[in-house]
Amino acid sequence: MIRIAGLAPLALLLASGAFAQQAADQPLLTGEEAFGDWQADRPGVRRLIRPDDQPSPRIGRLASNAPGLADRPQGAKPTLPPGFSAELIASGIENPRVVRVAPNGDLFVADGEANRIRVYRLAAGSAKPAEKSIFAEDLSQPYGIAFYPPGDKPQWVYVANSDSVVRFPYRDGDLKASGEPETIVAEIPASYHWTRDIAFSPDGKTLHLSVGSGSNTAEDIGSRPKGGLDRWVKSKPLGAAWGSEAGRADVLAFDPDGKNGRTVATGLRNCSGMTVQPATGALWCVVNERDELGDNVPFEYATTVKDGAFYGWPWYYIGDNEDPRHKGARPDLAGKVTMPDVLIQAHSAPLNMAFYEGGDFPADYKGDAFVTLHGSWNRNARTGYKVVRLKFKDGKPTGEYEDFATGFVIAEDAVWGRPAGVAVAKDGALILTEDGNGTIWRVTYGDGRS
Repeated sequence: MIRIAGLAPLALLLASGAFAQQAADQPLLTGEEAFGDWQADRPGVRRLIRPDDQPSPRIGRLASNAPGLADRPQGAKPTLPPGFSAELIASGIENPRVVRVAPNGDLFVADGEANRIRVYRLAAGSAKPAEKSIFAEDLSQPYGIAFYPPGDKPQWVYVANSDSVVRFPYRDGDLKASGEPETIVAEIPASYHWTRDIAFSPDGKTLHLSVGSGSNTAEDIGSRPKGGLDRWVKSKPLGAAWGSEAGRADVLAFDPDGKNGRTVATGLRNCSGMTVQPATGALWCVVNERDELGDNVPFEYATTVKDGAFYGWPWYYIGDNEDPRHKGARPDLAGKVTMPDVLIQAHSAPLNMAFYEGGDFPADYKGDAFVTLHGSWNRNARTGYKVVRLKFKDGKPTGEYEDFATGFVIAEDAVWGRPAGVAVAKDGALILTEDGNGTIWRVTYGDGRS
């Protein structure tokens, strides 16, 4: 990316409080009106995208709109709803992605391209780190982080590399790994989509692992697997791909020791973030869909991961919409594609998700989920580059989502921030990472003190 300097005045203008408006004052945008861009984004803007809103696809690379990466202007912060504020925890990190909170409150941050896991221990009620450390290094593009067993006294920290899952011995409060990594899952294909997330089931019996596809839309998969399609269909999970895509675009499951590997769900092009919903115990993931079918095709999504489900990739998307690049290839899968739960504007690039169960935010936030949108190159009018709030009622998604943190785009061709990781701290603050300028933020409501 090209880094652009000297945009401070414009950035501060766009990040100013003039954009803050109460959600109640915002109309719910539906249909084509929900397909906005960065200039329309601001806290409180609400969108509801339905399956029938999906436009017709257009084959070909219709946009190549990668952002110019600007230095973060002095004083620039995420733009938030009224009453919320953001404090900087750290900056200058090479590639902060997933952030997870240890039972004692420490923040574990995957610094992916630097091949390390960082730890931050914040002073009480503050964004200022009281201690910080490198927990582990010499990894291989680490991303997902999970503590095992779930609960207050984990004994291991699991880390998902691009090509393996490893674990480190852990005792409450460790700032540095006390032992060498033990490989739990080996030989994960690492090309193309490299972000591997992990999450344990609430009972700790199952380790879930997401493995993204090895291509945009399985361009070189071929029309038939070795041995023929009929044989493949009878012996593999519904919608499983073959060849270079075998075992990819899937959510997999293992015992905590890495044994008894199995496929949970298929056709998830790049489930880049996973989390467990506290209210229901359901596994959720956010998915980056395919490119080069048009500005608004196909929708990205957040969804529960249903056992045995097929979500479409590479042959279908958002239900029974057939990818024209695979026209007529898998008629046997028509009518068998699971519809995602929450649809998000195309080419927003959702990376991570966290449910809010803290006590710091207003009561109506409890049970909702936050999703980071990293932004994509494949859209003429830039979108993403923000954090949104998915609305839930009685533990079920309404399908609506709302802009929460914006202001990362400072011009048509420049952004300073690309939201990546999100987690809820023990004191109820929201922790955000972005890898454009390598910053970590603590978002609080009111005075921010617990």
